[in-house]
Amino acid sequence: MSYLDWTVLVATLSFIVAYGFWKTRNVNSTESYILGDRALKWHTIGLSIMATQASAITFLSTPGQGFDDGMRFAQFYFGLPLAMIILCVFVLPIFYRLKVYTAYEYLEQRFDLKTRQFTAFLFLLGRGLAAGITIYAPAIIMSVILGWSLSWTILVLGVIVIAYTVFGGTTAVSQTQKQQMIIILGGLFVAFWVIVNKLPPEVSLGDAVSVAGKMGKLNVVDFKFDLENKYNMWSALFGGTFLFLSYFGTDQSQVQRYLSGKTLTESRLGLIFNGIFKVPMQFFVLFVGIMVFMFFQFTKPPVHFNPANVEILNSKPEYRDSLALVQQNFDEVFELKKEKITTMIAAIDSDNEPRIAEVKKELNVLDRRDRIIRKDVEGLLKSYEVNYPGITSIETRDTDYVFISFVTTYLPSGLVGLLLAVIFAAAMSSVASELNALASCTTVDFYRRYFGDKYDDQHYLRAAKSFTLMWGMAALAFAAGASLFENLIEFVNIIGSLFYGTILGVFTVGFFFKNIKGNAIFWAAIIGELCVVSIFLLDYHEIIRIAYLWLNLIGCLITIVVSMILQGFHQKDVLVR
Repeated sequence: MSYLDWTVLVATLSFIVAYGFWKTRNVNSTESYILGDRALKWHTIGLSIMATQASAITFLSTPGQGFDDGMRFAQFYFGLPLAMIILCVFVLPIFYRLKVYTAYEYLEQRFDLKTRQFTAFLFLLGRGLAAGITIYAPAIIMSVILGWSLSWTILVLGVIVIAYTVFGGTTAVSQTQKQQMIIILGGLFVAFWVIVNKLPPEVSLGDAVSVAGKMGKLNVVDFKFDLENKYNMWSALFGGTFLFLSYFGTDQSQVQRYLSGKTLTESRLGLIFNGIFKVPMQFFVLFVGIMVFMFFQFTKPPVHFNPANVEILNSKPEYRDSLALVQQNFDEVFELKKEKITTMIAAIDSDNEPRIAEVKKELNVLDRRDRIIRKDVEGLLKSYEVNYPGITSIETRDTDYVFISFVTTYLPSGLVGLLLAVIFAAAMSSVASELNALASCTTVDFYRRYFGDKYDDQHYLRAAKSFTLMWGMAALAFAAGASLFENLIEFVNIIGSLFYGTILGVFTVGFFFKNIKGNAIFWAAIIGELCVVSIFLLDYHEIIRIAYLWLNLIGCLITIVVSMILQGFHQKDVLVR
Protein backbone atom coordinates (compact mmCIF):
# COMPACT_ATOMS: atom_id res chain seq x y z
CA MET A 1 0.00 0.00 0.00
CA SER A 2 1.06 3.58 -0.60
CA TYR A 3 1.66 6.18 2.12
CA LEU A 4 -1.63 7.79 1.12
CA ASP A 5 -3.50 4.52 1.70
CA TRP A 6 -1.90 4.09 5.12
CA THR A 7 -2.78 7.69 5.98
CA VAL A 8 -6.44 7.20 4.99
CA LEU A 9 -6.65 3.88 6.87
CA VAL A 10 -5.06 5.13 10.09
CA ALA A 11 -6.91 8.48 10.03
CA THR A 12 -10.31 6.80 9.50
CA LEU A 13 -9.84 4.27 12.29
CA SER A 14 -8.39 6.90 14.64
CA PHE A 15 -11.40 9.14 14.04
CA ILE A 16 -13.84 6.32 14.86
CA VAL A 17 -12.04 5.37 18.08
CA ALA A 18 -11.58 9.00 19.19
CA TYR A 19 -15.24 9.75 18.47
CA GLY A 20 -16.29 6.74 20.55
CA PHE A 21 -14.18 7.88 23.52
CA TRP A 22 -15.44 11.47 23.26
CA LYS A 23 -19.14 10.57 23.01
CA THR A 24 -18.95 8.28 26.07
CA ARG A 25 -16.90 10.46 28.41
CA ASN A 26 -19.91 10.83 30.75
CA VAL A 27 -20.83 7.14 31.07
CA ASN A 28 -20.84 6.62 34.85
CA SER A 29 -23.57 4.11 35.74
CA THR A 30 -24.49 0.54 34.94
CA GLU A 31 -27.61 1.62 33.05
CA SER A 32 -25.71 4.13 30.92
CA TYR A 33 -23.01 1.53 30.25
CA ILE A 34 -25.41 -1.26 29.26
CA LEU A 35 -28.33 0.68 27.78
CA GLY A 36 -26.95 4.18 27.18
CA ASP A 37 -29.51 5.70 29.59
CA ARG A 38 -32.18 4.60 27.06
CA ALA A 39 -31.67 7.84 25.14
CA LEU A 40 -30.84 6.81 21.54
CA LYS A 41 -32.79 8.13 18.52
CA TRP A 42 -34.32 5.82 15.91
CA HIS A 43 -31.75 6.56 13.19
CA THR A 44 -28.86 5.74 15.55
CA ILE A 45 -30.66 2.53 16.59
CA GLY A 46 -31.33 1.56 12.97
CA LEU A 47 -27.75 2.14 11.82
CA SER A 48 -26.40 0.40 14.91
CA ILE A 49 -28.60 -2.66 14.28
CA MET A 50 -27.44 -2.79 10.66
CA ALA A 51 -23.79 -2.34 11.64
CA THR A 52 -24.02 -5.08 14.28
CA GLN A 53 -25.19 -7.57 11.65
CA ALA A 54 -23.05 -6.24 8.79
CA SER A 55 -19.66 -7.48 9.95
CA ALA A 56 -16.43 -7.46 7.97
CA ILE A 57 -17.41 -10.95 6.87
CA THR A 58 -20.30 -9.34 4.96
CA PHE A 59 -17.96 -7.15 2.93
CA LEU A 60 -15.34 -9.84 2.38
CA SER A 61 -17.48 -12.90 1.83
CA THR A 62 -20.71 -11.59 0.28
CA PRO A 63 -19.11 -10.07 -2.86
CA GLY A 64 -17.29 -13.39 -3.28
CA GLN A 65 -20.66 -15.12 -2.93
CA GLY A 66 -22.05 -12.90 -5.69
CA PHE A 67 -18.97 -13.52 -7.86
CA ASP A 68 -19.29 -17.29 -7.49
CA ASP A 69 -23.02 -17.91 -7.16
CA GLY A 70 -24.84 -14.78 -8.30
CA MET A 71 -27.81 -13.31 -6.46
CA ARG A 72 -29.19 -16.49 -4.85
CA PHE A 73 -27.88 -15.55 -1.41
CA ALA A 74 -30.19 -12.47 -1.41
CA GLN A 75 -33.12 -14.82 -0.71
CA PHE A 76 -31.62 -15.39 2.74
CA TYR A 77 -32.86 -11.89 3.71
CA PHE A 78 -36.41 -12.10 2.33
CA GLY A 79 -37.79 -13.03 5.75
CA LEU A 80 -36.19 -10.00 7.45
CA PRO A 81 -38.97 -7.39 6.94
CA LEU A 82 -41.61 -9.87 8.17
CA ALA A 83 -39.51 -10.66 11.24
CA MET A 84 -39.11 -6.93 12.03
CA ILE A 85 -42.88 -6.38 11.89
CA ILE A 86 -43.58 -9.35 14.19
CA LEU A 87 -41.00 -8.12 16.71
CA CYS A 88 -42.36 -4.56 16.66
CA VAL A 89 -45.91 -5.75 17.31
CA PHE A 90 -45.38 -8.54 19.85
CA VAL A 91 -41.92 -8.42 21.45
CA LEU A 92 -40.83 -4.80 21.90
CA PRO A 93 -43.88 -3.76 24.00
CA ILE A 94 -43.19 -6.58 26.48
CA PHE A 95 -39.50 -5.73 26.87
CA TYR A 96 -40.29 -2.04 27.33
CA ARG A 97 -43.08 -2.65 29.81
CA LEU A 98 -40.80 -4.79 31.98
CA LYS A 99 -37.82 -2.36 31.63
CA VAL A 100 -35.36 -5.25 31.32
CA TYR A 101 -31.62 -4.88 30.80
CA THR A 102 -31.34 -8.17 28.89
CA ALA A 103 -33.86 -10.27 26.99
CA TYR A 104 -33.30 -13.18 29.38
CA GLU A 105 -34.54 -11.28 32.46
CA TYR A 106 -38.03 -11.71 31.01
CA LEU A 107 -37.66 -15.49 31.10
CA GLU A 108 -37.18 -15.60 34.87
CA GLN A 109 -40.30 -13.47 35.37
CA ARG A 110 -42.24 -15.69 32.97
CA PHE A 111 -40.76 -19.10 33.91
CA ASP A 112 -37.96 -19.51 36.45
CA LEU A 113 -34.26 -18.87 37.07
CA LYS A 114 -32.95 -22.08 35.50
CA THR A 115 -34.76 -21.38 32.21
CA ARG A 116 -33.38 -17.83 32.16
CA GLN A 117 -29.83 -18.94 32.76
CA PHE A 118 -29.90 -21.94 30.41
CA THR A 119 -31.13 -19.69 27.59
CA ALA A 120 -28.56 -17.02 28.51
CA PHE A 121 -25.89 -19.75 28.50
CA LEU A 122 -26.87 -20.78 24.96
CA PHE A 123 -26.54 -17.16 23.91
CA LEU A 124 -23.13 -16.80 25.55
CA LEU A 125 -21.90 -20.01 23.91
CA GLY A 126 -23.10 -19.15 20.41
CA ARG A 127 -22.23 -15.46 20.49
CA GLY A 128 -18.87 -16.11 22.16
CA LEU A 129 -17.88 -18.44 19.30
CA ALA A 130 -19.18 -15.95 16.74
CA ALA A 131 -17.15 -13.13 18.31
CA GLY A 132 -13.95 -15.08 17.77
CA ILE A 133 -14.84 -15.77 14.14
CA THR A 134 -15.81 -12.11 13.62
CA ILE A 135 -12.26 -11.14 14.61
CA TYR A 136 -10.50 -14.06 12.94
CA ALA A 137 -12.25 -14.02 9.55
CA PRO A 138 -11.19 -10.53 8.42
CA ALA A 139 -7.84 -10.80 10.23
CA ILE A 140 -6.64 -13.80 8.22
CA ILE A 141 -7.50 -12.10 4.94
CA MET A 142 -6.12 -8.71 5.98
CA SER A 143 -2.91 -10.36 7.15
CA VAL A 144 -2.39 -11.75 3.65
CA ILE A 145 -3.13 -8.40 2.02
CA LEU A 146 -1.10 -6.24 4.41
CA GLY A 147 1.74 -8.70 4.75
CA TRP A 148 1.38 -8.83 8.55
CA SER A 149 1.48 -11.98 10.65
CA LEU A 150 -1.95 -13.35 11.49
CA SER A 151 -1.35 -13.04 15.24
CA TRP A 152 -0.35 -9.39 14.91
CA THR A 153 -3.41 -8.58 12.77
CA ILE A 154 -5.76 -10.27 15.26
CA LEU A 155 -4.12 -8.40 18.13
CA VAL A 156 -4.32 -4.96 16.47
CA LEU A 157 -7.96 -5.41 15.46
CA GLY A 158 -8.94 -6.84 18.85
CA VAL A 159 -7.14 -4.31 21.04
CA ILE A 160 -8.63 -1.31 19.19
CA VAL A 161 -12.21 -2.50 19.54
CA ILE A 162 -11.80 -3.80 23.10
CA ALA A 163 -10.43 -0.42 24.23
CA TYR A 164 -13.39 1.78 23.34
CA THR A 165 -15.98 -0.93 24.14
CA VAL A 166 -14.59 -1.38 27.67
CA PHE A 167 -14.47 2.38 28.15
CA GLY A 168 -17.87 3.43 26.82
CA GLY A 169 -20.19 0.42 26.74
CA THR A 170 -23.30 0.41 24.56
CA THR A 171 -23.18 4.15 23.90
CA ALA A 172 -19.68 3.82 22.45
CA VAL A 173 -20.86 0.90 20.33
CA SER A 174 -23.95 2.67 18.98
CA GLN A 175 -22.28 6.03 18.37
CA THR A 176 -19.25 4.57 16.60
CA GLN A 177 -21.45 2.25 14.55
CA LYS A 178 -23.28 5.25 13.11
CA GLN A 179 -20.00 6.59 11.74
CA GLN A 180 -18.88 3.12 10.67
CA MET A 181 -22.02 2.53 8.60
CA ILE A 182 -21.56 5.86 6.82
CA ILE A 183 -17.96 4.90 5.97
CA ILE A 184 -19.00 1.39 4.95
CA LEU A 185 -21.80 2.49 2.59
CA GLY A 186 -19.68 5.30 1.15
CA GLY A 187 -16.80 2.92 0.50
CA LEU A 188 -19.05 0.41 -1.25
CA PHE A 189 -20.47 3.05 -3.58
CA VAL A 190 -16.95 4.23 -4.39
CA ALA A 191 -15.89 0.63 -5.17
CA PHE A 192 -18.93 0.17 -7.44
CA TRP A 193 -18.19 3.43 -9.27
CA VAL A 194 -14.58 2.35 -9.86
CA ILE A 195 -15.65 -1.09 -11.15
CA VAL A 196 -18.07 0.43 -13.67
CA ASN A 197 -15.48 2.94 -14.86
CA LYS A 198 -12.86 0.22 -15.31
CA LEU A 199 -15.02 -1.77 -17.73
CA PRO A 200 -13.82 -1.47 -21.34
CA PRO A 201 -15.05 1.77 -23.03
CA GLU A 202 -17.23 -0.18 -25.44
CA VAL A 203 -18.98 -2.05 -22.57
CA SER A 204 -21.68 -0.10 -20.73
CA LEU A 205 -23.16 -0.92 -17.34
CA GLY A 206 -26.29 -2.11 -19.15
CA ASP A 207 -24.21 -4.45 -21.31
CA ALA A 208 -22.46 -5.89 -18.24
CA VAL A 209 -25.77 -6.47 -16.44
CA SER A 210 -27.33 -8.10 -19.51
CA VAL A 211 -24.42 -10.50 -19.95
CA ALA A 212 -24.41 -11.28 -16.20
CA GLY A 213 -28.08 -12.21 -16.51
CA LYS A 214 -27.40 -14.49 -19.46
CA MET A 215 -24.62 -16.17 -17.47
CA GLY A 216 -27.03 -16.93 -14.61
CA LYS A 217 -25.67 -14.40 -12.12
CA LEU A 218 -28.99 -12.55 -11.58
CA ASN A 219 -30.89 -15.65 -10.44
CA VAL A 220 -32.54 -13.99 -7.44
CA VAL A 221 -35.55 -16.24 -6.75
CA ASP A 222 -35.75 -20.03 -6.68
CA PHE A 223 -39.19 -21.46 -5.89
CA LYS A 224 -38.14 -25.12 -6.04
CA PHE A 225 -38.68 -26.79 -2.66
CA ASP A 226 -35.52 -28.65 -1.67
CA LEU A 227 -34.36 -29.25 1.91
CA GLU A 228 -30.76 -29.63 0.70
CA ASN A 229 -30.79 -26.25 -1.07
CA LYS A 230 -29.43 -23.58 1.28
CA TYR A 231 -30.92 -20.65 -0.61
CA ASN A 232 -34.41 -20.81 -2.06
CA MET A 233 -37.66 -18.99 -1.34
CA TRP A 234 -38.87 -21.60 1.14
CA SER A 235 -35.71 -21.84 3.23
CA ALA A 236 -35.69 -18.01 3.29
CA LEU A 237 -39.34 -17.49 4.30
CA PHE A 238 -39.37 -20.26 6.90
CA GLY A 239 -35.81 -20.91 8.05
CA GLY A 240 -34.63 -17.34 7.40
CA THR A 241 -37.60 -15.69 9.12
CA PHE A 242 -37.12 -17.85 12.22
CA LEU A 243 -33.39 -17.08 12.21
CA PHE A 244 -34.09 -13.32 12.10
CA LEU A 245 -36.84 -13.55 14.72
CA SER A 246 -34.41 -15.23 17.07
CA TYR A 247 -31.43 -13.07 16.18
CA PHE A 248 -33.20 -9.72 16.50
CA GLY A 249 -35.69 -10.79 19.14
CA THR A 250 -33.61 -12.87 21.55
CA ASP A 251 -29.91 -12.25 20.81
CA GLN A 252 -28.65 -9.70 23.35
CA SER A 253 -26.23 -8.16 20.82
CA GLN A 254 -29.30 -6.92 18.90
CA VAL A 255 -31.84 -6.59 21.72
CA GLN A 256 -29.44 -4.27 23.53
CA ARG A 257 -29.36 -1.96 20.52
CA TYR A 258 -33.09 -1.23 20.53
CA LEU A 259 -33.57 -1.43 24.31
CA SER A 260 -31.34 1.67 24.32
CA GLY A 261 -34.06 3.64 22.48
CA LYS A 262 -35.53 6.77 24.03
CA THR A 263 -39.08 5.48 23.58
CA LEU A 264 -40.88 2.40 22.28
CA THR A 265 -41.65 4.32 19.08
CA GLU A 266 -37.97 5.18 18.52
CA SER A 267 -37.04 1.50 18.91
CA ARG A 268 -39.79 0.37 16.57
CA LEU A 269 -38.70 2.89 13.94
CA GLY A 270 -35.11 1.66 14.31
CA LEU A 271 -36.16 -1.95 13.67
CA ILE A 272 -38.37 -1.00 10.72
CA PHE A 273 -35.50 1.09 9.30
CA ASN A 274 -33.32 -2.02 9.45
CA GLY A 275 -36.01 -4.17 7.84
CA ILE A 276 -36.44 -1.74 4.96
CA PHE A 277 -32.82 -0.89 4.17
CA LYS A 278 -30.96 -4.09 5.03
CA VAL A 279 -32.38 -6.09 2.10
CA PRO A 280 -31.42 -3.58 -0.63
CA MET A 281 -28.02 -3.16 1.02
CA GLN A 282 -27.39 -6.91 0.71
CA PHE A 283 -28.61 -6.82 -2.89
CA PHE A 284 -26.12 -4.06 -3.56
CA VAL A 285 -23.20 -5.89 -1.90
CA LEU A 286 -23.96 -8.99 -3.97
CA PHE A 287 -24.34 -6.83 -7.09
CA VAL A 288 -20.89 -5.36 -6.43
CA GLY A 289 -19.57 -8.95 -6.46
CA ILE A 290 -21.33 -9.63 -9.76
CA MET A 291 -19.81 -6.48 -11.26
CA VAL A 292 -16.39 -7.66 -10.08
CA PHE A 293 -17.15 -10.92 -11.90
CA MET A 294 -17.97 -8.99 -15.08
CA PHE A 295 -14.84 -6.86 -14.74
CA PHE A 296 -12.77 -10.04 -14.62
CA GLN A 297 -14.38 -11.24 -17.85
CA PHE A 298 -12.48 -8.47 -19.66
CA THR A 299 -9.41 -8.16 -17.40
CA LYS A 300 -7.66 -11.45 -16.70
CA PRO A 301 -8.00 -12.42 -13.02
CA PRO A 302 -5.60 -14.62 -11.08
CA VAL A 303 -6.26 -18.33 -11.40
CA HIS A 304 -6.52 -18.33 -7.58
CA PHE A 305 -7.39 -15.21 -5.59
CA ASN A 306 -5.49 -16.04 -2.38
CA PRO A 307 -1.90 -14.92 -3.07
CA ALA A 308 -0.57 -16.81 -0.04
CA ASN A 309 -1.77 -20.11 -1.54
CA VAL A 310 -0.17 -19.31 -4.91
CA GLU A 311 3.08 -18.56 -3.10
CA ILE A 312 2.87 -21.93 -1.33
CA LEU A 313 2.50 -23.80 -4.64
CA ASN A 314 5.32 -21.84 -6.25
CA SER A 315 7.64 -22.76 -3.37
CA LYS A 316 8.05 -26.36 -4.64
CA PRO A 317 9.23 -27.13 -8.21
CA GLU A 318 6.77 -29.98 -8.83
CA TYR A 319 3.78 -27.87 -7.79
CA ARG A 320 5.12 -24.78 -9.57
CA ASP A 321 5.23 -26.74 -12.83
CA SER A 322 1.70 -28.12 -12.30
CA LEU A 323 0.38 -24.65 -11.51
CA ALA A 324 1.98 -23.33 -14.71
CA LEU A 325 0.05 -25.91 -16.75
CA VAL A 326 -3.18 -24.98 -14.97
CA GLN A 327 -2.44 -21.31 -15.64
CA GLN A 328 -1.93 -22.04 -19.33
CA ASN A 329 -5.35 -23.72 -19.56
CA PHE A 330 -6.90 -20.88 -17.60
CA ASP A 331 -5.44 -18.25 -19.95
CA GLU A 332 -6.83 -20.11 -22.94
CA VAL A 333 -10.33 -20.32 -21.47
CA PHE A 334 -10.21 -16.66 -20.44
CA GLU A 335 -9.50 -15.51 -24.02
CA LEU A 336 -12.29 -17.70 -25.40
CA LYS A 337 -14.76 -16.39 -22.81
CA LYS A 338 -13.79 -12.80 -23.53
CA GLU A 339 -14.40 -13.36 -27.24
CA LYS A 340 -17.78 -15.00 -26.65
CA ILE A 341 -18.91 -12.24 -24.26
CA THR A 342 -18.06 -9.63 -26.90
CA THR A 343 -20.16 -11.63 -29.35
CA MET A 344 -22.97 -11.85 -26.76
CA ILE A 345 -23.02 -8.07 -26.31
CA ALA A 346 -23.28 -7.56 -30.07
CA ALA A 347 -26.14 -10.10 -30.25
CA ILE A 348 -27.97 -8.41 -27.35
CA ASP A 349 -27.58 -4.96 -28.94
CA SER A 350 -29.06 -6.28 -32.20
CA ASP A 351 -31.82 -8.31 -30.46
CA ASN A 352 -30.60 -11.45 -32.21
CA GLU A 353 -32.28 -14.04 -29.97
CA PRO A 354 -31.09 -17.18 -31.83
CA ARG A 355 -27.50 -15.93 -31.65
CA ILE A 356 -27.93 -15.02 -27.96
CA ALA A 357 -29.15 -18.54 -27.18
CA GLU A 358 -26.27 -20.10 -29.14
CA VAL A 359 -23.57 -17.99 -27.44
CA LYS A 360 -25.18 -18.57 -24.04
CA LYS A 361 -24.69 -22.33 -24.43
CA GLU A 362 -21.08 -21.82 -25.48
CA LEU A 363 -20.47 -19.53 -22.50
CA ASN A 364 -21.97 -22.07 -20.11
CA VAL A 365 -19.51 -24.69 -21.38
CA LEU A 366 -16.57 -22.31 -20.98
CA ASP A 367 -17.76 -21.28 -17.51
CA ARG A 368 -17.84 -24.93 -16.44
CA ARG A 369 -14.30 -25.34 -17.77
CA ASP A 370 -13.26 -22.25 -15.82
CA ARG A 371 -14.67 -23.73 -12.59
CA ILE A 372 -12.96 -27.07 -13.23
CA ILE A 373 -9.62 -25.30 -13.72
CA ARG A 374 -10.05 -23.41 -10.46
CA LYS A 375 -10.89 -26.69 -8.76
CA ASP A 376 -7.61 -28.06 -10.14
CA VAL A 377 -5.77 -25.38 -8.13
CA GLU A 378 -7.68 -26.44 -5.01
CA GLY A 379 -6.67 -30.03 -5.77
CA LEU A 380 -3.01 -29.02 -5.95
CA LEU A 381 -3.33 -27.28 -2.58
CA LYS A 382 -4.91 -30.36 -1.01
CA SER A 383 -2.16 -32.52 -2.47
CA TYR A 384 0.48 -30.16 -1.10
CA GLU A 385 -1.14 -30.34 2.34
CA VAL A 386 -0.96 -34.15 2.25
CA ASN A 387 2.62 -34.32 1.00
CA TYR A 388 3.91 -31.59 3.31
CA PRO A 389 1.90 -32.18 6.50
CA GLY A 390 4.10 -29.99 8.67
CA ILE A 391 2.60 -26.76 7.30
CA THR A 392 -0.42 -24.92 8.67
CA SER A 393 -3.80 -26.11 7.37
CA ILE A 394 -4.54 -24.58 3.94
CA GLU A 395 -7.91 -23.01 3.15
CA THR A 396 -8.30 -24.03 -0.49
CA ARG A 397 -11.36 -21.92 -1.39
CA ASP A 398 -10.61 -18.39 -2.49
CA THR A 399 -13.99 -16.67 -2.91
CA ASP A 400 -13.49 -14.64 0.28
CA TYR A 401 -10.42 -13.06 -1.36
CA VAL A 402 -12.14 -11.97 -4.59
CA PHE A 403 -13.27 -8.50 -3.53
CA ILE A 404 -10.18 -7.61 -1.52
CA SER A 405 -8.00 -8.77 -4.43
CA PHE A 406 -9.82 -6.36 -6.75
CA VAL A 407 -9.57 -3.54 -4.20
CA THR A 408 -5.84 -3.84 -3.62
CA THR A 409 -4.96 -4.41 -7.29
CA TYR A 410 -7.20 -2.06 -9.25
CA LEU A 411 -8.35 0.77 -6.98
CA PRO A 412 -6.34 4.02 -7.12
CA SER A 413 -4.12 5.10 -4.23
CA GLY A 414 -6.15 6.46 -1.34
CA LEU A 415 -9.25 4.46 -2.18
CA VAL A 416 -7.45 1.24 -1.23
CA GLY A 417 -6.95 2.67 2.25
CA LEU A 418 -10.61 3.72 2.38
CA LEU A 419 -11.88 0.23 1.44
CA LEU A 420 -9.55 -1.42 3.94
CA ALA A 421 -10.89 1.04 6.53
CA VAL A 422 -14.41 -0.12 5.55
CA ILE A 423 -13.47 -3.73 6.31
CA PHE A 424 -11.78 -2.85 9.60
CA ALA A 425 -14.73 -0.62 10.58
CA ALA A 426 -17.21 -3.41 9.83
CA ALA A 427 -15.19 -5.85 11.92
CA MET A 428 -14.96 -3.38 14.79
CA SER A 429 -18.71 -2.63 14.75
CA SER A 430 -19.77 -6.28 15.01
CA VAL A 431 -17.13 -7.28 17.55
CA ALA A 432 -17.97 -4.27 19.74
CA SER A 433 -21.67 -5.21 19.78
CA GLU A 434 -20.90 -8.81 20.60
CA LEU A 435 -18.48 -8.02 23.44
CA ASN A 436 -20.87 -5.46 24.88
CA ALA A 437 -23.76 -7.93 24.78
CA LEU A 438 -21.71 -10.80 26.21
CA ALA A 439 -20.57 -8.59 29.10
CA SER A 440 -24.10 -7.29 29.73
CA CYS A 441 -25.55 -10.80 29.81
CA THR A 442 -22.79 -12.09 32.11
CA THR A 443 -23.20 -9.11 34.46
CA VAL A 444 -27.00 -8.97 34.61
CA ASP A 445 -28.06 -12.61 34.16
CA PHE A 446 -25.38 -14.24 36.29
CA TYR A 447 -23.19 -11.94 38.38
CA ARG A 448 -25.72 -9.37 39.59
CA ARG A 449 -28.48 -11.99 39.74
CA TYR A 450 -26.52 -13.87 42.40
CA PHE A 451 -25.15 -10.91 44.39
CA GLY A 452 -28.20 -8.63 44.10
CA ASP A 453 -28.04 -5.60 46.42
CA LYS A 454 -24.83 -6.71 48.10
CA TYR A 455 -22.83 -4.21 46.02
CA ASP A 456 -23.52 -0.69 44.78
CA ASP A 457 -24.01 0.42 41.17
CA GLN A 458 -20.38 1.45 40.70
CA HIS A 459 -19.27 -2.08 41.59
CA TYR A 460 -21.51 -3.53 38.87
CA LEU A 461 -20.27 -0.91 36.41
CA ARG A 462 -16.70 -2.01 37.08
CA ALA A 463 -17.82 -5.65 36.78
CA ALA A 464 -19.43 -4.97 33.38
CA LYS A 465 -16.20 -3.38 32.13
CA SER A 466 -14.18 -6.30 33.50
CA PHE A 467 -16.45 -8.82 31.78
CA THR A 468 -16.12 -6.87 28.53
CA LEU A 469 -12.36 -7.18 28.80
CA MET A 470 -12.66 -10.86 29.74
CA TRP A 471 -14.84 -11.69 26.72
CA GLY A 472 -12.55 -9.63 24.50
CA MET A 473 -9.56 -11.68 25.60
CA ALA A 474 -11.55 -14.91 25.15
CA ALA A 475 -12.54 -13.86 21.61
CA LEU A 476 -8.90 -13.06 20.81
CA ALA A 477 -7.81 -16.45 22.14
CA PHE A 478 -10.45 -18.26 20.08
CA ALA A 479 -9.57 -16.20 16.97
CA ALA A 480 -5.89 -17.06 17.39
CA GLY A 481 -6.69 -20.79 17.30
CA ALA A 482 -9.51 -20.83 14.75
CA SER A 483 -9.40 -22.05 11.15
CA LEU A 484 -11.39 -20.94 8.15
CA PHE A 485 -14.62 -22.60 7.15
CA GLU A 486 -15.85 -23.11 3.59
CA ASN A 487 -17.40 -19.65 3.51
CA LEU A 488 -17.08 -17.12 6.31
CA ILE A 489 -20.57 -15.64 6.20
CA GLU A 490 -22.08 -19.14 6.14
CA PHE A 491 -19.98 -20.17 9.13
CA VAL A 492 -21.33 -17.33 11.28
CA ASN A 493 -24.92 -18.14 10.24
CA ILE A 494 -24.38 -21.84 10.94
CA ILE A 495 -23.20 -21.04 14.48
CA GLY A 496 -26.33 -18.95 14.98
CA SER A 497 -28.59 -21.64 13.55
CA LEU A 498 -27.27 -24.18 16.07
CA PHE A 499 -28.66 -22.14 18.99
CA TYR A 500 -31.21 -19.62 17.74
CA GLY A 501 -34.04 -22.07 17.06
CA THR A 502 -34.09 -23.38 20.64
CA ILE A 503 -33.81 -19.86 22.11
CA LEU A 504 -36.64 -18.62 19.90
CA GLY A 505 -38.76 -21.59 20.94
CA VAL A 506 -38.34 -20.66 24.61
CA PHE A 507 -39.35 -17.05 23.98
CA THR A 508 -42.25 -18.06 21.73
CA VAL A 509 -43.67 -20.27 24.46
CA GLY A 510 -43.20 -17.43 26.94
CA PHE A 511 -45.07 -14.94 24.76
CA PHE A 512 -47.90 -17.06 23.40
CA PHE A 513 -48.41 -20.24 25.52
CA LYS A 514 -49.33 -18.95 28.94
CA ASN A 515 -50.25 -22.36 30.39
CA ILE A 516 -46.73 -23.79 29.95
CA LYS A 517 -44.55 -23.48 33.07
CA GLY A 518 -40.86 -23.44 33.87
CA ASN A 519 -40.02 -27.14 34.23
CA ALA A 520 -41.67 -28.07 30.93
CA ILE A 521 -39.93 -25.40 28.87
CA PHE A 522 -36.57 -25.98 30.56
CA TRP A 523 -36.44 -29.66 29.65
CA ALA A 524 -37.98 -28.97 26.24
CA ALA A 525 -35.17 -26.50 25.52
CA ILE A 526 -32.53 -29.08 26.44
CA ILE A 527 -34.20 -31.71 24.24
CA GLY A 528 -34.61 -29.21 21.40
CA GLU A 529 -30.94 -28.21 21.51
CA LEU A 530 -29.77 -31.83 21.57
CA CYS A 531 -31.96 -32.56 18.53
CA VAL A 532 -30.60 -29.58 16.58
CA VAL A 533 -26.97 -30.50 17.30
CA SER A 534 -27.68 -34.13 16.38
CA ILE A 535 -29.29 -33.15 13.06
CA PHE A 536 -26.37 -30.85 12.27
CA LEU A 537 -23.84 -33.62 12.98
CA LEU A 538 -25.80 -36.11 10.86
CA ASP A 539 -25.79 -33.59 8.01
CA TYR A 540 -22.09 -32.83 8.52
CA HIS A 541 -21.25 -36.53 8.18
CA GLU A 542 -23.64 -36.74 5.15
CA ILE A 543 -25.91 -39.31 6.81
CA ILE A 544 -28.85 -37.00 6.06
CA ARG A 545 -28.96 -33.84 3.95
CA ILE A 546 -30.66 -30.72 5.26
CA ALA A 547 -29.66 -27.08 4.77
CA TYR A 548 -28.59 -25.27 7.96
CA LEU A 549 -31.29 -22.56 7.73
CA TRP A 550 -33.95 -25.18 8.50
CA LEU A 551 -32.31 -25.81 11.90
CA ASN A 552 -33.86 -22.57 13.16
CA LEU A 553 -37.39 -23.72 12.37
CA ILE A 554 -36.72 -27.27 13.57
CA GLY A 555 -35.24 -26.16 16.90
CA CYS A 556 -38.09 -23.75 17.55
CA LEU A 557 -40.85 -26.25 16.71
CA ILE A 558 -39.28 -29.11 18.71
CA THR A 559 -38.95 -26.86 21.77
CA ILE A 560 -42.57 -25.70 21.50
CA VAL A 561 -44.08 -29.16 20.85
CA VAL A 562 -42.02 -30.93 23.53
CA SER A 563 -42.89 -28.25 26.10
CA MET A 564 -46.61 -28.74 25.35
CA ILE A 565 -46.26 -32.52 25.75
CA LEU A 566 -44.32 -32.23 29.02
CA GLN A 567 -46.78 -29.70 30.42
CA GLY A 568 -49.63 -32.02 29.46
CA PHE A 569 -48.05 -34.91 31.37
CA HIS A 570 -47.53 -32.64 34.38
CA GLN A 571 -51.17 -31.55 34.37
CA LYS A 572 -52.32 -35.19 34.18
CA ASP A 573 -50.15 -36.05 37.19
CA VAL A 574 -51.70 -33.19 39.14
CA LEU A 575 -55.22 -34.35 38.25
CA VAL A 576 -54.43 -37.94 39.28
CA ARG A 577 -53.16 -36.78 42.65
